[in-house]
Amino acid sequence: MKKNSLVKNATILMIATIVSRVIGLLYRRPLGEIIGSVGLGYYGFASNLYSILLLISSYAIPMAISKIVSEQIAKKEYRNSHRTFYTALLYAVIVGGATALVCFFGGRFLLPANQQNALPALRALSPTIFLSAILGVLRGYFQAHRNMTPTSVSQILEQIANAIVSIVAAGALVNFALTAGSQKSNGAAVYGAMGGTIGTGAGVLVGLLFMIFCFVINRKFFKRELTHDNGAAEESYADILKAMMLMITPIIFTSFIYNCSAYVDSFIYSSLQGWAGVDVDSISAAYGEYSSYFTPVVSIPLAVASASTSAMMPEISGRYAVGRIEEANDQINKGMRLSMFICIPAMVGMTILAQPIMGVLFPASTALSWHLLMCGSAFILADSYSIISGGVLQSIGQQKKALINAGIALVLSLVFLAIVLVVYPPMGVYGVMWATLVFSLLCTVLNMNTLRKTLGFRNEIRHTYLEPLAASAIMGAIAAAIYYGLFLVLRRPFICLAAAIVAAIFAYMVLYVKISRTTEEEMRRFPAGGIIVKVLRKIRVFR
Repeated sequence: MKKNSLVKNATILMIATIVSRVIGLLYRRPLGEIIGSVGLGYYGFASNLYSILLLISSYAIPMAISKIVSEQIAKKEYRNSHRTFYTALLYAVIVGGATALVCFFGGRFLLPANQQNALPALRALSPTIFLSAILGVLRGYFQAHRNMTPTSVSQILEQIANAIVSIVAAGALVNFALTAGSQKSNGAAVYGAMGGTIGTGAGVLVGLLFMIFCFVINRKFFKRELTHDNGAAEESYADILKAMMLMITPIIFTSFIYNCSAYVDSFIYSSLQGWAGVDVDSISAAYGEYSSYFTPVVSIPLAVASASTSAMMPEISGRYAVGRIEEANDQINKGMRLSMFICIPAMVGMTILAQPIMGVLFPASTALSWHLLMCGSAFILADSYSIISGGVLQSIGQQKKALINAGIALVLSLVFLAIVLVVYPPMGVYGVMWATLVFSLLCTVLNMNTLRKTLGFRNEIRHTYLEPLAASAIMGAIAAAIYYGLFLVLRRPFICLAAAIVAAIFAYMVLYVKISRTTEEEMRRFPAGGIIVKVLRKIRVFR
């Protein structure tokens, strides 16, 4: 139960989340080959709706527990922090169970009329909603104690189990469907998508078991906390529940809007494309490439923003609760700089190497996938800012403002999508991509404006954006030259791409240090900074 700094916590979460998302990305390749693009489409529609139901039951819990308990710990109200934990568990069991029942019995009314083949996959996810709610409480409690290691390890274990079970279950159910003669009505795709979602549940179960194990072995530490309590009056469970609801409800609605954006985009896309005469399988296949190829790839660098936000929340909440506003602003700038250090070069690299990235990762993908990545990688920056700024507003008690900002962005982005698909139906799934980008940009602008008014926050420009952007531009040119130069000779996409990525990483680190004049001590404060310093010493960048 060792407490860590913002940078160390962010680094732990970043590494774990990136590893988890890479695992999640890699298993999409065999999964896509097993269930096909149509099956991936069913899987994507079910996953979008599942994400909305999940946030009602569990998505807000880690953030709420992290904020409330971290404030109580900062004030040394340890008894109240324990009571908050047990109240959250009760909330998770009741709300998680109810939402799981809605998912199983009400799913058919929530899916688009022409996508009812996604219903078996959605129903297979219903137990996962219940388990995720309990898992969220445990993760939030450890994060409030500024210990991100249990959450990080559980994320990795969750994705490993998810990948293995998804592939095995999808393969088994596809074979069953083909043996039973269900291929005439896309039965193989239906059963394959259901197998993929069974893997999601298996992953959550493994993550939950690990978190329970961590909690059990740390029980003595949590009991010792009580001896250091400041003697403040114990809050009643009713008051704690009320405080939790006041915290959770705006986060749920804000998160609902974020996730609802993807769901409603898919609903509008499917409906308007059907209205324009596009056949159902083509709609599902195109959306399958968008949701199962493009989205997982861009989500890998977004893991950095998500990790920074999770690490920042207890730091900012604790400082804000005791009136240390300047220190809170400093933590925000640190978190944003950590994110941009990785997100900016990731955006540039994915734009330039979009075709080989998609070709190597997903041989079954079409040109649509790499066109989406090449045109839509700017989403990485827009969404990373949206995630961080929204998380900061929630950590300082501005949940309602974050909700309003997200609501405005959602309405405008949906209007944009509807107009695009009505005026120019051939835009197809590209319209979904552009609408998602518009949503993230609007959220970012509105949230940053609120932070300026509330905290007097001023974003640092040069070190956060300009220096990594300059290094990334040169890095991108080097990566492109290496990949396409080697490809002319070797004609081996995997080898050429691997060489280009390794060279790009080294080039970026060297260029960033030279352009920003970063010292060894400063570099050690970045994610994996100690490793970077050792590497740069060997090539004599640092002497």
